Amino acid sequence: MAKQPNILLIGIDSLLSTHMSCYGYGRQTTPHIDKFAEGGTLFENLHTANVPTTPSYTAMLTGMDIFTTQCVALRHHGPLAKGVKMLPQILRGEGYNTTAIGGGTENVAWKGFDKYLPYQAWSAGPGARLPKAHALNEVAVPELDRLAKSKKPFFLFLRHMDPHSPYLPPEPFDRMFYHGNEFDKKNKSMKPVFDFAPFADYFREWMPAGLTDKDYVIAQYDGAIAYMDSCIQRLFSQLEELGILDDTIVVINGDHGETLYDHECWFDHHGVYDVTLKVPLIIRYPKKMPARKRVAGYNQHKDLVPTLLELAGIKSDIKFDGKSLMPMVKGKKSSHESSFYITECTWMRKHGWRTPEWKLIQALEPDFHFKPEIELYNLIEDPDENINLAKKRPDIVDSLMQQMQDHIARRKKETGNENPMDFQKNWAGGGIDTFESSQHAYDTLHIGDAASAQKLQEKTAKK
Repeated sequence: MAKQPNILLIGIDSLLSTHMSCYGYGRQTTPHIDKFAEGGTLFENLHTANVPTTPSYTAMLTGMDIFTTQCVALRHHGPLAKGVKMLPQILRGEGYNTTAIGGGTENVAWKGFDKYLPYQAWSAGPGARLPKAHALNEVAVPELDRLAKSKKPFFLFLRHMDPHSPYLPPEPFDRMFYHGNEFDKKNKSMKPVFDFAPFADYFREWMPAGLTDKDYVIAQYDGAIAYMDSCIQRLFSQLEELGILDDTIVVINGDHGETLYDHECWFDHHGVYDVTLKVPLIIRYPKKMPARKRVAGYNQHKDLVPTLLELAGIKSDIKFDGKSLMPMVKGKKSSHESSFYITECTWMRKHGWRTPEWKLIQALEPDFHFKPEIELYNLIEDPDENINLAKKRPDIVDSLMQQMQDHIARRKKETGNENPMDFQKNWAGGGIDTFESSQHAYDTLHIGDAASAQKLQEKTAKK
């Protein structure tokens, strides 16, 4: 009996599909991934329904939605709902060796692997440029060699962190997409960023003193993607040299996008706007997945596990919330759910309903950006979601609100579980369950260390 295919899942934190050249971005940020995509299938409309990392990876690795997993917050408390099985657990039962690199046992999103290997995925100190992807390769390359020698198939999960802030790509990627003067005093674009007190200390920990140009920071983000792309190529080459590239299902997937200079959610990934929801998905497996194919239909993270099991020829009696993408790939189905429930429990606690035409966002408590309780955007006429139509179109608000509530009621009945958005405690950390006002949230929430920020600012100022 032939060995089942290996699975390599490259999960990339904070990667905007719209900043990848294979998704149409003007800068050549992902030349190696572009070439890789030509050998597989690219999905144009994958959305993470649940921001940010913990619930999105949980959906990606379980095939379930938040009503089944009960995981909705970055700072999830306790285990997943009883009976939920992770993909590595399913595959281990099929004789697979399983390893996670960069996903630790402390997070429920990565439970169930045989082996966990860490790497230095965060900055080594204030302002230090750390080659994150190279550090990952230093761990992944020998582990891939080890797994390939076994008679058993393997499931290797890699969590790449380069697009995640701080954006500090090593040379020459730091200047690859920027040729201006980031300290031009006439440029005031960074003023509102540094004026945002909850994040200001964090930004000053890794952004140079005197920085004025937002485009410099965006170029650093793009440089981090390009740097990571070059490092990922080493893994593609390794698979080829080991003779197992075509026997391995290789997946490139993002957990969520990034809000760069968008919606005042400066250089982070909160807010259920499309820059955060829309992420890349590319799958290469020549034996079953067509090359040079682009799939336009809607899909979500919960659809990945059923797809991988079908590609691997593994039958499961688990009733997943997601569905295999193969009917879409084969042209038998145009799309999965095009209207779906969206949630966020990071720096803000919100939920909403997205359709191909409309986006409804409802704040479940005041947020630190002082945004209105209800937001409504026409995604056809205003794809960047800049014009809030909630007051002008109460009829659309009511209709979408009813669709959202109907979905919540249906999923509660189907699962026998409550909506975790309603009872997630201490979702923002600091022991506070709810905020009394936007000012309360603004004065309470904070990231970064003021002392470290001051040291970096003094150091870069001397330069």
